[in-house]
Amino acid sequence: MIAEYTVSGLTCDHCVKAVKQEVSAIPGVNGVELSIAGDLKIDSSQAIDFDRVVEAVAEAGDYTVA
Repeated sequence: MIAEYTVSGLTCDHCVKAVKQEVSAIPGVNGVELSIAGDLKIDSSQAIDFDRVVEAVAEAGDYTVA
């Protein structure tokens, strides 16, 4: 299952790495792709609750997801 979101507030590769690390830690996530432009794709074995994605992105820093 692939879910697509947009992350705002990314300014560098460190930002991208931090968000990818946090989102990858969500149970059930198999893979994460994120561009500096904010295009987030999450590959998971089951549907991931949007609120959990929001929490993970916020944990990485001052970023928002839609």
